[in-house]
Amino acid sequence: MIRSFSLAAGIALLPLFSLLAGDNLSGTGEPASLSNTTQITETPVEPALQSDLTPAAEPEGNDIENTDTQSDEETVSDEIDGVEDPSAFVIGPDDPIVAMLDSLATLKVFRKLDELSVEGVERQVDISPDYIPTFPDSVYKKRIDRMNDNSPFEFVYNGWVKSYIDLYSNRRKELTERMLGLGKLYFPFFEEQLDRYNLPLELKYLAVIESALNPVARSRAGATGIWQFMYHTGRMYGLNTSSYVDDRNDVTLATIAACEHMVDLYEIYQDWSLVLSAYNAGPGNVNRAIRRAGGVRDFWLIRPYLPRETQNYVPAFIAVAYVMEHAEHHNLFAVPPLFTHLDVDTIQVRSQLSLRTVSDLLDISLDHLRFLNPAYRHNIVPKREENPYVLFLPRDYAGTFIANEDKIYNFRTPEEIRQEELARQLAETTVYVVVRGDNLGSIARRHGTSVSQIQALNNLRGTTIHPGQRLIVRAPAPSTASSSATAGDGNVHVVRRGETLGIIASRYRISVSNLMRWNNLTGTVIHPGQQLVVRPPSGA
Repeated sequence: MIRSFSLAAGIALLPLFSLLAGDNLSGTGEPASLSNTTQITETPVEPALQSDLTPAAEPEGNDIENTDTQSDEETVSDEIDGVEDPSAFVIGPDDPIVAMLDSLATLKVFRKLDELSVEGVERQVDISPDYIPTFPDSVYKKRIDRMNDNSPFEFVYNGWVKSYIDLYSNRRKELTERMLGLGKLYFPFFEEQLDRYNLPLELKYLAVIESALNPVARSRAGATGIWQFMYHTGRMYGLNTSSYVDDRNDVTLATIAACEHMVDLYEIYQDWSLVLSAYNAGPGNVNRAIRRAGGVRDFWLIRPYLPRETQNYVPAFIAVAYVMEHAEHHNLFAVPPLFTHLDVDTIQVRSQLSLRTVSDLLDISLDHLRFLNPAYRHNIVPKREENPYVLFLPRDYAGTFIANEDKIYNFRTPEEIRQEELARQLAETTVYVVVRGDNLGSIARRHGTSVSQIQALNNLRGTTIHPGQRLIVRAPAPSTASSSATAGDGNVHVVRRGETLGIIASRYRISVSNLMRWNNLTGTVIHPGQQLVVRPPSGA
């Protein structure tokens, strides 16, 4: 599997992503001000198909004209043999697909939209950006039928699909336009790799469902990156995670891994709707649904037996494919990111490198560097002798970097030294908030640890946990240098940056109240370098 490549190789592979190469169920920052996108409407969406919707003007060419005509008397049935009526279906505010789409509001590469020229959004029709066309169901069905005739996927139109079309074309219109812009950055590389693996090109839309094309997306279940790999599934396909690098966030490597995963899934199911379902829920859940449905291999018939999120997965995929291919008909036009696949170059890193140093010396936004290099945790690109890591830069800055390489590699500020030391210490303490349905076994598997270790870190005598409870699931082992004040004295701990009384107490399997009593603390505030007694004083 490809790990990294040189500048020359990167340019040859593809001018960008030469850049960007689940068993998964599914950023912070100040949200952008979006007039119609930052709130989730509480009004239920009625997905029942209606043939009496008043046809609205449709953007086509240079006019607003509906060219997909069909008899007003024609009706479109909601009924799918053996499947429940979708008329009661509502996309709720907790839908993970909605959450991923909303994450684009905080993606900082889009934050300063007011600085983009009006020409940046290439609207090809002279109508208001706020205009939202609507069409009768017969038009939607006719278009999707045409898509079905030209695709190995089974594209159908029903109430579930209609609800997600409304989500992307209406309720989240501005965010969909950002997603269209991100497609200009990522889709060329996706299509190249899908073609290389002889996979349908429509599978590029799977990343839209998984992450809304947000390269740093992370699900509530821990799936990470643009293709949303869980930790263990990623490892199966060569995506490694360390304190410095998470390959799941490397768009190049994750795309290749996703293609290999989909090839394997298709060999099992020979049906693309089931491949999509297994990518989201895992083959185990899909196999159980098939058995419960009597052995039939049809998504719409096994849908009631799939996990709730996966039940909506294929309808959302069909809706995204439709909206992406009929964007102009819905007055949707790409809001471009600051970069396209032609604007990014690659540099082979030969020594440990700080993104903050590159930002300062080249006068390039750190946010932009993070966006182009989402795999590097803590803003540090580590040194690797074999298959060196690659730094992605805007093409205009690549020459300047090469001309100043020695200065950049040798430059260190006290803040970077502290940051690097913190990154070394992050072996790392991870806190997990329990959600409904969790148990210690599932949490341990998800984080690559054991039930006994979680119990030890949290002073748990049993296995009972509650939603909302915070559990330490991983913590660095105490070292002799940091946990003892004098040689041979293991009763004193020296506080390190980022530690709390709770973390220290869990590490030494003591209570916070005892820790406070032994150290005469009246509050929970502690400071790096402070010495704390972590064993009962003599006679206590």
